Amino acid sequence: MSHHLEPLPPSGQPVLTLDHVAVALGGRPVLRDVDARIGPGEFVGLIGSNGAGKTTLLRLILGLLRADGGRIEVLGRPLRHGRGNRAIGYVPQKQSIDPDTPLRGRDLVALGIDGERWGIPLPRKDRRARVDEALRAVGALAYADAPVGRLSGGEQQRLLIAQALLTNPRLLLLDEPLSNLDPRGAGEVVRLVARLGRERDIAVLLVAHDMNPLVGVMDRVLYLADGRSAIGPVDEVVTGDVLSRLYGYPVDVLNVRGRVLVVAGGAVLSGAGGQGQEAAAPARA
Repeated sequence: MSHHLEPLPPSGQPVLTLDHVAVALGGRPVLRDVDARIGPGEFVGLIGSNGAGKTTLLRLILGLLRADGGRIEVLGRPLRHGRGNRAIGYVPQKQSIDPDTPLRGRDLVALGIDGERWGIPLPRKDRRARVDEALRAVGALAYADAPVGRLSGGEQQRLLIAQALLTNPRLLLLDEPLSNLDPRGAGEVVRLVARLGRERDIAVLLVAHDMNPLVGVMDRVLYLADGRSAIGPVDEVVTGDVLSRLYGYPVDVLNVRGRVLVVAGGAVLSGAGGQGQEAAAPARA
């Protein structure tokens, strides 16, 4: 059973509703009972170890998978399986790009314009204006005409976020956007996403192995373990008692040099800093 420490957003109609969501893949239960309500402008970090079902949950919200149980709503409307939703912006896990790829930054962003349109394409002038506005929003105009493959990981991530903004989404899903970024780059991306969410009243659900870059910025954490969920403020969810109930075995939460570590049996669980390292090892995404 999920642990509803703070199941509802602070105010207003939820942008995203997850009600007892369950799904099995290949006969194996991945999500058993996931509950959450995320409101406009709210920043929620989706945290869990490898195999916890974080990406699977995003695929369910995107309509790419059909849930076996429960209910998913976006802006109060039931999710339509297999249909795109303009209200959702999506930043997938970043793939490596060959430095010699003949694709400019603005070209990458522009791929998000016609992918969700049918019929006559937008006029060239309108396309450029929309792309420039998205580039400006993420602070990427300075390298809009540079080859994508020669940009840093953080710069590429900004371009992918700009691409996701082109439909003026009400919900922004980001799958491991901090992966392979150094601490400074990760912090910049987190602050950018938080600012965009506040300024545009966008609900943000950001997937991460390591919650530490999000602490102090996100409003709540949605923690997945053993197919179940707990949602609420970090200091209420990331506790030994709550996580021990989620995992089904004893878990300790430590604060080591300002970093939160979730530890079981001497190993750091990836939901808050590592991927099965020994407890003494540094925790990295």
